[in-house]
Amino acid sequence: MTSLTLASSRRIRSTPYKRQVEKHGVSGYTVVNHTILPKGFSRSVEEDYWHLREHVQLWDVGCQRQVEVKGPDATKLMQLMTPRDLGNAFVGQCLYAPLVDHNGGMLNDPVILKLSADRYWLSLADSDVLLWAKGLSYGLRLEVEVSEPDVWPMAVQGPKADDLMAEVFGQAIRKLKFFTFDRFDFESQPLVIARSGFSKQGGFEIYLDQPKLGDRLWSNLWQAGQGLEVSPGCPNLIERIEAGLLSYGNEMTLDNNPLECGLERFCQLDGSINFIGREALQKIYATGPERSIRGVKFGQERCPPCSIPWPVRIDDEPVGYVTSAIWSPRFKTNVGLAMIERGYWEEQQRVLVEGEDRVVREGKVTGLPM
Repeated sequence: MTSLTLASSRRIRSTPYKRQVEKHGVSGYTVVNHTILPKGFSRSVEEDYWHLREHVQLWDVGCQRQVEVKGPDATKLMQLMTPRDLGNAFVGQCLYAPLVDHNGGMLNDPVILKLSADRYWLSLADSDVLLWAKGLSYGLRLEVEVSEPDVWPMAVQGPKADDLMAEVFGQAIRKLKFFTFDRFDFESQPLVIARSGFSKQGGFEIYLDQPKLGDRLWSNLWQAGQGLEVSPGCPNLIERIEAGLLSYGNEMTLDNNPLECGLERFCQLDGSINFIGREALQKIYATGPERSIRGVKFGQERCPPCSIPWPVRIDDEPVGYVTSAIWSPRFKTNVGLAMIERGYWEEQQRVLVEGEDRVVREGKVTGLPM
């Protein structure tokens, strides 16, 4: 059997942690924001799931590229890009924020870090927001600089994350509140560290802006975690689906709006703020979205990987599609995220899911998180 490899090139960027993840046995990569993202190590997805829920993991998430917006018009440009009200944002805050186009379509769903009154980072999902922000700033003649700084996030995730981070960065890091950040020294270099991450198990994201320190940062955390059962890891599909964490490009694309993606609480639609796509979202809000993201549990035998949308039906009537799916060892059934049409998205609604293997599995709609 021929093994598949990912060819290196300038178009596909490595990260400062690549040597370490390969040392610890990475088994494959995907590409996000033109940058490698480890997708597995020696354990199965299920083994990794249980470890993440019980211990602590180090993740190379350098693919979460940053767009920096700074200058006198920085806040104006940031507000134009998102329906989330940034008016009360404070320095040191992280804000999950949908970005939308003029039709209200989802462009990205970054975490915004407010670094100062006129400086922000957008920590991105997988789309080219840098070009969007540059185009807006130029077209509107805004006094702002838009760039991609040399910043490489690394995540420490799991219930033992506080213990591990305190060993390396000091006990003060335990006081960091959820979705806030501060600066903590590593080898006399102040690093932005946020209590955040792409899991529901608790943890931190380290925004390394000194790439030469990447190898030593990983090594120090690894050594400090030897008594905590530390392990290399990556975003876990089972945990993500059960937690209802959406992945841009899977659960939502430009064809979706934040209201149908369950993000209404991040949209200020009363006219008090100005943003691109406001009128489009107000119209959708007035009548309600035609579909909405939901969970599904289905089937008593394991489903195959979900690489294309799977039809969801009631009898012969199409009522939606599954976007991500996998077997859950905790629920003893397949779990998935699905975009379901209005009138059929209530919990316990019975549905049929047809996977890529053409097997039709009985299931039901659930809320999120599961």
